[in-house]
Amino acid sequence: MTRTAIIAAMRAELKPLVRGWKHDRRNGVDTWAHRDDNLYVAACAGAGQAAATRAFAAIEESAPIDLVFSVGWAGALTSACAPGQAFNIGGVIDSRTGERFQCDAGAGEHWLVTSPIIAGPDEKRRLASAYNAALVDMEAAAIGRLAAMRGIPFYAIKGVSDSVEVRLPDMNPFLTHNGHFRTARFTLFALLRPWYWQALAHMGENGKRAAIGIADRLHEFLQ
Repeated sequence: MTRTAIIAAMRAELKPLVRGWKHDRRNGVDTWAHRDDNLYVAACAGAGQAAATRAFAAIEESAPIDLVFSVGWAGALTSACAPGQAFNIGGVIDSRTGERFQCDAGAGEHWLVTSPIIAGPDEKRRLASAYNAALVDMEAAAIGRLAAMRGIPFYAIKGVSDSVEVRLPDMNPFLTHNGHFRTARFTLFALLRPWYWQALAHMGENGKRAAIGIADRLHEFLQ
């Protein structure tokens, strides 16, 4: 029996995938499990590499992992990656260290760069130029590193929540030190700034479609 780990940052990224799966929450990590001929365990612990590492550890605590997926939302660094779509990733770059983690052969053609911050338009342009990547997230490099350390297959599927040029408020001040998003504070902040409403509404819809796309691609991949 193969034990597959699926790591995301936020519950909403996993919602279409884990519907009907057994849910548990322990030490700030949400996990969901499903068994057929194999065992699938999904987990999320917040944004950032440290949170992704905690989610991986929560799955690995009970038994070794045979292969791992990093899934969730990403920002587009090119117009070729349209909001709401999901993509199989060919490899991941850690912007802090320059490390590169190749996904297993045939996984996908787009490269993704992992950033320590939520990237706005200026940072997206810098990352696209520096790394020739198509997407940016905050977690995948940690999962690629953990997979490489254990010699297990690594895959990534990312759904685009925001385009390369969209103007959104800086969300970094609303992330806690452990990677959780202060939703109530951000909602109040956004309510007082109507010029962001349309872009935020579009991002919400894109995120929902992207999460469905991630689930669909993961099902296709595993089959």
